[in-house]
Amino acid sequence: MLIESIGKKDRKTKNLVKRLKPGEIAVIRHEDIDEVAAMSLVERKPRAIINTSSSISGKYPNRGPDILLRAGITMIDINEEEAFDLFNENSIIRIEDGEIFSNNIYIGRGKYLTEEVIRFKTEGAKRNLENILDDFIDNTLDYAKREKSLILDKLKIPDSDIDIKNKHVLVVVRGKDYKKDLLAIRSYIEDVKPILIGVDGGGDALMEFGYTPHIVIGDMDSVSDSCLKSSRELILHAYTDGRAPGIRRMKEQGFKYKLFPSPGTSEDIAMLLAYEKGADVIVAVGTHTNMIDFLEKGRRGMASTFLVRLKVGSKLIDAKGVNKLYKERIKPIHLLSVFAASLIPVIIVMLFSPLSSHLIKLLQIRFKLLYELKGILW
Repeated sequence: MLIESIGKKDRKTKNLVKRLKPGEIAVIRHEDIDEVAAMSLVERKPRAIINTSSSISGKYPNRGPDILLRAGITMIDINEEEAFDLFNENSIIRIEDGEIFSNNIYIGRGKYLTEEVIRFKTEGAKRNLENILDDFIDNTLDYAKREKSLILDKLKIPDSDIDIKNKHVLVVVRGKDYKKDLLAIRSYIEDVKPILIGVDGGGDALMEFGYTPHIVIGDMDSVSDSCLKSSRELILHAYTDGRAPGIRRMKEQGFKYKLFPSPGTSEDIAMLLAYEKGADVIVAVGTHTNMIDFLEKGRRGMASTFLVRLKVGSKLIDAKGVNKLYKERIKPIHLLSVFAASLIPVIIVMLFSPLSSHLIKLLQIRFKLLYELKGILW
């Protein structure tokens, strides 16, 4: 088996996909490829993926490799940290029977991730799931004790220029199935016109569908400059001590922003913002909802998410539920449009049919005779 193409490399898969072109070879260092990363790679249609880490380490049953396999993308692991540095950006990479070359320089031998390999490793990871679950629960409870300020009204929530009170709010995270969710509730968005909050890359997800976010909130590490420029308000997620990883970018680019110091994830504080500002309903798209989602994100617990949903649960709806519950109202204008459209072919047939022409002429003669008769009688 011989594969040869231009190679693109990056330690962060989310940065790589921004410049990866169809047919190229992606070089990554991504342990336990998660579902979101896999879907982003599938969209770029690479010829092959070389992972210099373990695509399935066995810690938990991650879903990314299976998604890539089903998309027909060749995957090969060469689990050596130093191997990543041996590749050059835009070099010609050749994979031949498991041996990998970059600009004709031998890198090493990798292992193909076939269906059998993925199944074997995934089954092993499932057997380890009970141990991971115990650790996950312990960490969740431990973090919950420290992050309880999320539900005890001790957070300093910034003022917002966007009027949220008594309105529907749509919180979009560029996570699992976000595209399917947005497609499913398109009629809801068009009809209800909710306040749109993009969590980091969720802002770009909204713009993909033609919507401009009212608010972008998060670390600002995975959202485009164009989205930040278009959004009406930017809220930067900071640590509880006020430090914020994204503050340098915001200052260098000259973006105006508001700081929101808080524990937990950016999607959590987006929901808290909507809740505290009086949202009537909060609809979530692409958010994390289970243990595997959080393990794929690299978090050891879901304390903040558990606590936030405990607080905002009465107003929170998942987008998949909205699609089932919400039916677009049939308005009179819709019925009138259908009726008018149905008349068009009838009118066309009447105008061009010979029989219709004869009938029209007969009617004209009849009206003319009636008119003349009326003149004689009067």
